[in-house]
Amino acid sequence: MINQLSIGTMGDSLIRIALVGCGRISCNHIKAIALHYERAKLVALCDNQQERLYNAQELVSDVMQENHSVIQNPRQFLSYESLLKDIKLGTIDVDLVVLTTPSGLHAAQTISAAEVGVHICTEKPMATTWEDGVSMCKACDNARVRLFVVKQNRFNSTLSLVKRQVKSGRFGQLAMVSVNVFWQRPQSYYDQDSWRGTLDLDGGALMNQASHYIDLLDWLVGPVENLSASIATIGRNIEAEDTAAIQLRWRNGALGTMAVTMLTYPKNLEGSITLLGETGTVKIGGPAVNQIEYWTFADKAPDDDLVAQASYETTNVYGFGHPLYYENMLDALQGKSMPMCDGEQGLRSLELIVAAYQSAKNNRTVNLPLSK
Repeated sequence: MINQLSIGTMGDSLIRIALVGCGRISCNHIKAIALHYERAKLVALCDNQQERLYNAQELVSDVMQENHSVIQNPRQFLSYESLLKDIKLGTIDVDLVVLTTPSGLHAAQTISAAEVGVHICTEKPMATTWEDGVSMCKACDNARVRLFVVKQNRFNSTLSLVKRQVKSGRFGQLAMVSVNVFWQRPQSYYDQDSWRGTLDLDGGALMNQASHYIDLLDWLVGPVENLSASIATIGRNIEAEDTAAIQLRWRNGALGTMAVTMLTYPKNLEGSITLLGETGTVKIGGPAVNQIEYWTFADKAPDDDLVAQASYETTNVYGFGHPLYYENMLDALQGKSMPMCDGEQGLRSLELIVAAYQSAKNNRTVNLPLSK
């Protein structure tokens, strides 16, 4: 990829955002944009369902009032093509397109946005195939626009604290890493939209629900050397998997497992990660890696006093990372910092998911990295 520093930045200019897709996760984006109203403005909403556009506009009005800012009235578009046409014609000014559409649409939508010269942010996963992910990065590089991929869990106070301990070497030699995603997604969840649970547009428990936890395998622990996986569709009427198990070996010598299911009864039980090293042990649990449940190291450090305040309460598996993610993304666009998760970073987690699917399909261990 092109060095992101070589792409022009916007200085202190107001960043004008078009939000494409007004479904479940779009609420988090609207609220995050509202919190940053002094340097970002939502200028367009796009969805192919009028009711969702209406509900999104109502939410925009509500959250802007809550933040004591001027109520925004974004233009509404019932098709992505009409939005891009107006951007190209200059009848609407957009700097950043945020895609909260089905994952299988991200590649084509990203490439189309890059062609009209706007920056792009996609929700996870960035694509449902490796080839699509690579094509997205190449298109943005060629157009010299930025590509961001939402990985809001990286901003969790719990994970940030543990990340510092890994980087400083407090664990010594990591021996074992265990990741569990024990959630509940009833059949009614998949029946909300025809694309849910499909292989082309959505993917299953690994590609969709556990995508952020897949990201932690690389971002938190380090590059994976190889993995083997098994997947199954046990209790849901969908094309993709509802349950998966992965065995991993990291380049740093650690071994590990990841267990994922959407069949936990009767509700989400945990999203956790446990790191076991020669000189340190930590477990982060709760419904969304939001509680530090165990923390002990052979030495003492100032960060030990931050453990209690790092944990927070949530019943929402999305956590509270979207506003912090937006802060970093806006900083990157304004030339104040590097992006925490750009297209290249998004490819790293997509690579692990694709490798797991390849392993399960062919019943073999897959070595990383995949060929680009």
